[in-house]
Amino acid sequence: MSRLIVVSNRVAVPEAGKTAAGGLAVAVNAALKERSGIWFGWSGKISEEPSERPAISNRNGVKYAVIDLKEDDYQEYYNGFANRVLWPILHYRVDLAEFHRSDLSGYIRVNKIFADHVSKILEPDDIIWVHDYHMMPLARYLRERGHKNRIGFFLHIPMPPPELIQALPRHGEIIGALAHYDLLGFQTESDKENFGRYLESRGGQATADRRAYDIGGRRVKVGAFPVAIETESFARRARHAMRTNFMKDFRSSLGGKKMVLGVDRLDYSKGIPNRLEAFESLLRTTPEWHEKVTFVQITPKSRTAVPEYAEMDRYISTKAGQINGEFGDVSWTPLRYVNKTYSRSALAGLYRVADVAMVTPLRDGMNLVAKEFVAAQDPNDPGVLLLSQFAGAAAEMGGGALMVNPHEIEGVALALRRALEMPLKERQDRYQRMMAVLTDNDIDHWAQTFLDALIEPSQPALDSLLSRPGSMRSSTARMADFHGLQRPLEM
Repeated sequence: MSRLIVVSNRVAVPEAGKTAAGGLAVAVNAALKERSGIWFGWSGKISEEPSERPAISNRNGVKYAVIDLKEDDYQEYYNGFANRVLWPILHYRVDLAEFHRSDLSGYIRVNKIFADHVSKILEPDDIIWVHDYHMMPLARYLRERGHKNRIGFFLHIPMPPPELIQALPRHGEIIGALAHYDLLGFQTESDKENFGRYLESRGGQATADRRAYDIGGRRVKVGAFPVAIETESFARRARHAMRTNFMKDFRSSLGGKKMVLGVDRLDYSKGIPNRLEAFESLLRTTPEWHEKVTFVQITPKSRTAVPEYAEMDRYISTKAGQINGEFGDVSWTPLRYVNKTYSRSALAGLYRVADVAMVTPLRDGMNLVAKEFVAAQDPNDPGVLLLSQFAGAAAEMGGGALMVNPHEIEGVALALRRALEMPLKERQDRYQRMMAVLTDNDIDHWAQTFLDALIEPSQPALDSLLSRPGSMRSSTARMADFHGLQRPLEM
């Protein structure tokens, strides 16, 4: 069996005897569960000297290969281009993007470093699966190094329409470079179609079923593969968590009040300020819920070196204090705003006791909190999922969640009240519809479906390409046209 080489920006090698946490770690472990392979990426460490070869280790049957980055690489590639340009543009926030040529140079440089190191461990029949926006042009640099392996790419965050993609300076070198992959996976059909329209705007031609595009002498397949969770094991984790002292103390602290829960990394895409304003609107317009409900918002801080994130943290902290100051009492704190990271087991317990989960991002690729919340519920007395129409999870969970527009504050407040007052039978019916989706598409099914599609051969439409004007030009020349390269980027 061919090896699977998984490539991602960050690889957190777990301590001996422990399992790596986090959504990507769960997905990679699922992919590598029944096939030999390697997970390659950045170690998370900054070093004065670049790594000559990846550091190899084995944990729980998974082989890890990691490299260190230099300070300039980290600042330009990660803090700069990836997080201050690609992240906002791909989340429809062109207004927040800050483009600098030095950051683009760093992004390309690190992708070439990754390509060099992957080349050192690559064998001819290996299958490569690259994850997320940090590594968009990686396949291009692997192809330039002569590798003809099957290479797939999965984008965990949204793909906006071509009009927004084209706001990215030199987008052909980054977004356009995705055409060097054999399979591109997106979270939703909408994301897939947005990218398809981008390819067409660049001269790509869709097949009749729009499942592939012919570009520069190659055929790239596209598909929607909504990322999943380990449904059964997470439900079991939630049940076991209820026996811990942590959960016993937490339930006691609620004093029998209803509990609304939000769990998000600190990021402007998550819509946390809108959510707090909706809760404030509920308290202002529905005094009968005073002293009967507690909102717990868990928000680990992230990217604190980026000014937008620091400003958002100050706003949310101030807003939380205002809500508690206006509506709270000595015996009741309406809002608990916590900047801590909790284990998956602790979060599973919190999901299970929550009466309502507010998953209301302004834009999200998927949002696995929505799925984990549903999986954690007690089937006999499930909570209600309040879900943004702009989360990728809405495409699967919309049949059971209460759908909201996070920009409509009063509408979210009304939906929150409906969720708190929803009868048991309706809650059970909604839970069962959502749980059926999570059972059918769990993490193992997701990984297998993507890899099956990647391995499936796709015949490039070379015959039709050769019949077109200018067909004798090389594939490299055609791809250069597609990328829009007028001159080499100065490094």
